[in-house]
Amino acid sequence: MMIVPTYVGPSEIEGVGVFAAAPIKAGAAIWTLADKFDLILPTEELEDLPEVQRNFIERYGYPHMTRPGLTGLEFDNGRFMNHTDTPNTDFTKPDIAWAIRDIAEGSGVTCNY
Repeated sequence: MMIVPTYVGPSEIEGVGVFAAAPIKAGAAIWTLADKFDLILPTEELEDLPEVQRNFIERYGYPHMTRPGLTGLEFDNGRFMNHTDTPNTDFTKPDIAWAIRDIAEGSGVTCNY
């Protein structure tokens, strides 16, 4: 769950992306794993889902970082975060992420996945 104000908008990286709705300081927590907003599914269950739902999870889900065989799916703006080799966030922990440099209001919030 994103814990900083964000919005989704057109992105030069790919289609849409997540943008800071207010300045975010380096070192600020920006995301935390939250049961009410993040679904964790056994990856094997994806095979039994109808194609439309399976495609959605494959597009917006991610393999859990420390628990093989699980897929995470965010239900807030976080699922639209784009990849870059020079991200402005750190998602190396499975339950919290931080800004690794100041992110100006209106700037894309990016990660390296």
